Amino acid sequence: MCRWLAYSGSPVLLEELLYAPENSLVMQSKHAKLGATAVNGDGFGIGWYGSTSTPGLFLSTEPAWNDRNLRELSAQITVDRVFAHVRASTGGAVQRSNCHPFRWQNWLWMHNGLIPKFSLVRRELMLAIDPVLFPLIEGSTDSEIMFYLAVSFGLEQDPPAAVARMVEFVEDVGRRAGVEYPIQMTVATTDGSTTWAFRYSSRGKSRTLFHSTDVTTLRRQYPDNPALHDLDDASKVLGHATSGPLLQQNLVCVMEGRD
Repeated sequence: MCRWLAYSGSPVLLEELLYAPENSLVMQSKHAKLGATAVNGDGFGIGWYGSTSTPGLFLSTEPAWNDRNLRELSAQITVDRVFAHVRASTGGAVQRSNCHPFRWQNWLWMHNGLIPKFSLVRRELMLAIDPVLFPLIEGSTDSEIMFYLAVSFGLEQDPPAAVARMVEFVEDVGRRAGVEYPIQMTVATTDGSTTWAFRYSSRGKSRTLFHSTDVTTLRRQYPDNPALHDLDDASKVLGHATSGPLLQQNLVCVMEGRD
């Protein structure tokens, strides 16, 4: 299973998010304390917004803790909205096109979880993707298929409704194929101005999804972290840590935006 982090707020160096915290995403990629896998070494990716509406991507099949380019770039790139993801494959090939986040126009998408017995349902899921979008699929993961299904179902117009429809469709296809629990996920997506995060499990035991409502709470928890005191009060962090307590069956959505 994978781990991810989404940030929006005051401009901050990437290294302050990825390396500086004691339990940073890069540290968790090697020594995760929660979840089914302690190591997330099957690649990583970051997506961020700069001078244009199209987000930049840096993807690699290297383990995040061992990539010198990531360290160098993180010390130079300042962001006010970023997605970061470290991957632990559930069966898909370790290749660049399978690394998150995925991008379509101004949208980013990253996912943790899986569609169990994906090979049984993959064809029917792919055939439901808008034919205009189908040629854009580059990898072999269930995560990318979920993304393009959500886009096909109206992600641009209504992200919560599109993700709910995607989940409903995956469950229907899976159950008709004999899969008892067809989907397990936490998902984050953004259009560059608003970030939405979701968690859901057909079984009812969803991955944890941590989020901050404002940075003041984090300052109280980590008074010795100077980076937190340089951020404005509207800054927010979303994070995922692979396993969590029993959650109600309904899709849970967290949304944050910038005025």
